[in-house]
Parts: sequence; C-alpha cells; structure tokens
Amino acid sequence: MKKLLIIPALLLTTGSIFLTSCGNANNNNAMKSPVQNNADSATQKTIKESGEDETKENEKEEKESSVKPAGKASGTDANSKTTENMQAAFKGETTASAKYAAYSKKAEQEGQHEIALLFKAASVAENVHANNHKAVLQESGIVVPTIKPEFTVKTTKENLEDAIAGETYEVTTMYPGFLTVANEAGNQLALISLNYAYKTEKKHKLFYEAALAALQNNTVKKLPTVFYVCPTCGNTYETKAPARCGISMTGGEKFLKITSL
Repeated sequence: MKKLLIIPALLLTTGSIFLTSCGNANNNNAMKSPVQNNADSATQKTIKESGEDETKENEKEEKESSVKPAGKASGTDANSKTTENMQAAFKGETTASAKYAAYSKKAEQEGQHEIALLFKAASVAENVHANNHKAVLQESGIVVPTIKPEFTVKTTKENLEDAIAGETYEVTTMYPGFLTVANEAGNQLALISLNYAYKTEKKHKLFYEAALAALQNNTVKKLPTVFYVCPTCGNTYETKAPARCGISMTGGEKFLKITSL
C-alpha cells in the first residue's frame, strides 16, 4: 500500500518541477526580449528643412554601397575607369579650390565680406578633397600631373550662380557616377575619398544657395562670419564646430577655423 502511494507522489513532484522549469524559461525569455528605445544660423535652418541628416544619410549610403551592381563593366574596365574618374575629380577639385579663392577676393572687393568668407571656407574644403583624390591616385602608382586651373571671375552674384551650378553637377551627376564605378572596381580608398567630397558638396550647394538669396534680398550681413572645415574630409560647418565630424568622425578640435581671408 505504501508503494502504491509513493508512485503518485513521485509523479506529482516531477510534474511540479517540469512546470516550474518551463515557467522560469518563459520568464528568462521575457527578460531577454530587447527593449526598443524611442528615442548656426539661417543656412543651418535651410539645411535642416531640406532634410540634411549626416548620420542617417551615411548609414543609408553605406548600405547602398555594400551592394555591388550586377551586369556592369568588368573588373579591369572598372579599375581603369576609376583611375580616369579620380584624375578628373582631382582636376575638378584643384580648379574649384583656386576658383573659390579668387571668388572670395572678388566678393571682398565688392564689400560682401560674409560671402567672401564662405568662398574662402569652400576653397579650403575643395583643397582637402583634391589632396585626398591625389593620395588615392598615388597609392595606385599613378603619377599626378600639375594642374593649371582655368576659370573666369565675374560679379559675386554670377560667381555664386556658377558655384551653385558646379556643385549641383557634382552631387547629381559626377560623384554619384564615379562612386558607382569605384564600387564596381572594389576600390575602397576611391570610395572613401569620393564619398567625402560628394557629401560635402551637398552642403556647399545649400550654403551657396542661401548666400545668393541673401545677396538678392540685401540680407548678406546676416550670413555667418565663422566657418569650420574638417581637415580629413572637407566637411564644412558654419558658426560652431561639432564634437565630431558628421562624415569622417574627426574630432572637432582638429577643424580648420575660417574667420578671415
């Protein structure tokens, strides 16, 4: 009789242990479930209104560049084309740097000091891009020729219009095309250098558009008088430098401060 009573007792004890174990497992899973967190000036307002978000944009472009386009040029063709594109980019940025420096002097002569500072900052940024492109070419063993910039200096209004047209071409056509080919070639250094320039030129375009609007509305004096340029990628900020560059993550303390011509 005692034996018969012991068996059910053992079954009940085993069942309790099993249910307790299951309950603990469910509690542990619940505890491990991830918790989702909800998470300088007139020109800066323009950038924000246009949806400029460097962090989100960087994440999006990194995802896009990680997918290699299919059915494009062969590896050899892509490598050759990338070299050709980098040479063109180097020439373009070298010319832009010299041109914007000349535009800066012209704006100062016309009494548009704020616009002169913008052109000066852009000139410094374009020089960073030119040096980056040059380094990529040299890393590939390419001899980089000396560039003699050719351009015409006109009125500040016309110079701004020219700058806007140039930046628009770079961000809508030139750099997107160059990035596609560099991605096909698998040239990581070229991708980095081209991306630095591409993302910076998008900001320059907005700065120039705001400056032209200010010139037309006679509100130039309200434009920024201090600019910061990232020495790594050329990223340009007005009024205040960030803790870290939104493109290259370079520390803000290393930025080049532009307050005079």
